[in-house]
Amino acid sequence: QEVLASNSEDLQRLARIVSDMLLLATTEHGLTLPTQERIRLEGEALALFDFYDALAQDKHIALSLVGEGEIEGDRLMVRRAISNLLSNALRHTPRNGSIAVEIERAPDSTTVHVSNTGATVSPDLLPRLFDRFFRADGARMNPTSVGAGLGLAITRAIMLAHGGRATVTSANGLTRFSL
Repeated sequence: QEVLASNSEDLQRLARIVSDMLLLATTEHGLTLPTQERIRLEGEALALFDFYDALAQDKHIALSLVGEGEIEGDRLMVRRAISNLLSNALRHTPRNGSIAVEIERAPDSTTVHVSNTGATVSPDLLPRLFDRFFRADGARMNPTSVGAGLGLAITRAIMLAHGGRATVTSANGLTRFSL
């Protein structure tokens, strides 16, 4: 039974990787979004805060949200992009750190920033963070992490599918992803 349970976990992980690769392939080849609707970004961020709240509390990480805005797009895809950033931030933020989501509206765009305290990512690694299967240097690696290195590639693909982009900066103990 233990061997079967272990095999089942491995197969579920492989199925998620295959599903993620399929999502990357479809979004990168310009296929249309499954659905289009108005999305209140602060509502999506707050719903994700509710989801990640127990983990944040366990690590004594403060979550904050500033700003509001809405976009037209696929709600599940947008939620997944923000969720990927929050999940990574929680993984790489040290105990008693903080994660901030900031939504900025401009006349022709809306930007979601997800920032976290913790180890600074080396400037030469920043351009590679969105590459498939890439895992950052040892300062940001978490030995308990079981990800396949697809989350940020998926986030970038989701942004491209929505006509946007994903960027990252990291300096002085603060890493900031912007969608």
